[in-house]
Amino acid sequence: MLCAGPGGGSNDVQWCFSQVKGAIDDDVAEADIISTVEFNQSGELLATGDKGGRVVIFQQEQESKNKLQCRGEYNVYSTFQSHEPEFDYLKSLEIEEKINKIRWLPQKNAAHFLLSTNDKTIKLWKISERDKRPEGYNLKEEDGQYRDPNTVTTLRVPVFRPMDLMVEASPRRVFANAHTYHINSISVNSDCETYLSADDLRVNLWHLEITDRSFNIVDIKPANMEDLTEVITAAEFHPNQCNTFVYSSSKGTIRLCDMRAAALCDSHAKLFEEPEDPNNRSFFSEIISSISDVKFSHSGRYMMTRDYLSVKIWDLNMESRPVETYQVHEYLRSKLCSLYENDCIFDKFECCWNGNDSVVMTGSYNNFFRMFDRGYQQDMTLEASRENSKPRSVLKPRKVSTGGKRKKDEISVDSLDFNKKILHTAWHPLDNIIAVATTNNLYIFQDKLI
Repeated sequence: MLCAGPGGGSNDVQWCFSQVKGAIDDDVAEADIISTVEFNQSGELLATGDKGGRVVIFQQEQESKNKLQCRGEYNVYSTFQSHEPEFDYLKSLEIEEKINKIRWLPQKNAAHFLLSTNDKTIKLWKISERDKRPEGYNLKEEDGQYRDPNTVTTLRVPVFRPMDLMVEASPRRVFANAHTYHINSISVNSDCETYLSADDLRVNLWHLEITDRSFNIVDIKPANMEDLTEVITAAEFHPNQCNTFVYSSSKGTIRLCDMRAAALCDSHAKLFEEPEDPNNRSFFSEIISSISDVKFSHSGRYMMTRDYLSVKIWDLNMESRPVETYQVHEYLRSKLCSLYENDCIFDKFECCWNGNDSVVMTGSYNNFFRMFDRGYQQDMTLEASRENSKPRSVLKPRKVSTGGKRKKDEISVDSLDFNKKILHTAWHPLDNIIAVATTNNLYIFQDKLI
């Protein structure tokens, strides 16, 4: 079994089913498709965004948190409509309400804050609890109607009375009109005051308190758009160096920039790129080398990138090649032609680290997801399926047969369902609890403590 302790130590781990959220219907509404998944810094809250512009926040059950066997149980905490569909009248374009990314801000008081974005507009949301209400106003009745001041003959001191717990989500800031192209990334800086947003050609730096202006820190738009050869696919701030960020491109390169060097970071400090293997050169090489996600390790020493067929781990001190490469579904290399025809080759898979950077996880097709243990050089394929949805039932590792005689428990490459795909995954920052999104369902798994 794959090795990873609490948040990722090094004991043998058996993954088991904890929960599944979402409707069972085969007929899935487009608006219900999950488009992003994110744990907050403590792992107590788990947020999902969908194509209908909604954000659903789940909270770890307080009672089950202390019961080790049930600690992977989350219940709905708050649901709100983050974005609405809009229309750009100048360009005659519809702006989808789909939530592209959610990022939590570090918690500083009882309330929680998160950033959510669609293609054009980023919003800062405050999620707070209320369990008391004020009563006994002098100029207002209990139903909210204002009283005639002339009828007030005595002075009352308002008091707070207990009420049922209410979770409120309120928009505190709206950051708009800064992106010409579709936003693909947002990342909160370690200074907790600024964040970046990236679209296909530009990266902007924002202050969380200022909504009417941002600073353009990367601009790769050529003077003539016919000269365009690459686009930005993802961007992220370093976890503890507030001056450093990276952005990846559709050409398979990652550029690390230092904001101390210049106001506009068009000239990078480091360029991470692996030379292409001439033996694997094909018509699809450029498409499958495009990086769909980039994530710094929690330590800040490493960086993980995901392209169509593989996950690569880079040491920030070595630009020439990745220190580790993991094949996610190499068996699809022979199927690239049909994947191109059905547009699956353009799917953007995300990846994530476990709590201590010893294991990485990413999704695949047929509702499979892959884990790679860096220290033990082990890998595992697991499946998110309702067939294994008995509480605490252990997930059996799956194997894909790549030709020849198929063994009993193996699944043939030709029978993989490419409509079932896991693009979005998240790992609890302190524990072995993972969240995996399959179309409109959110699966939560935890390690089975032996």
